[in-house]
Amino acid sequence: MIQVTVRNSSLLRALSAAALTLATSLALAHGDVVPQAVDTSSLTQVGKDWLTKNPYLGNKEAIRIGDSAFNQNCARCHGLGAVSGGIAPDLRYLPAGQEGDEIFMQRIRKGATRDGRVYMPPFEGILSQEAMWTIRAWLETVRED
Repeated sequence: MIQVTVRNSSLLRALSAAALTLATSLALAHGDVVPQAVDTSSLTQVGKDWLTKNPYLGNKEAIRIGDSAFNQNCARCHGLGAVSGGIAPDLRYLPAGQEGDEIFMQRIRKGATRDGRVYMPPFEGILSQEAMWTIRAWLETVRED
């Protein structure tokens, strides 16, 4: 075992500050992802009214875009391939069809807060409706019962 004695108080303060910064960044790691833009220009745009049913279900281009969008914006919490490691819900088990569409859109648009703690930030105003629906289209391809 090696023992180190720190005699310089400025060095001790610097080391303490570095340790505190590291601990804080690890504690706040959940949800600190900067949202990434999703280019949906190759898809038919859906307009301003919020849809209740996925217009891109089965659309190969939308699924390709949604796969990338999920990895850039959702995988940090929901896991690669939507296989959650326990931080956030495993999205492979969302209900199929319109029931799942409604649950998904409510949560992605409004987020989730419990007891004043943000479990999921709201993405309405950050991601377009088209981007959200591409993610949902991709999720349908990895869905499990």
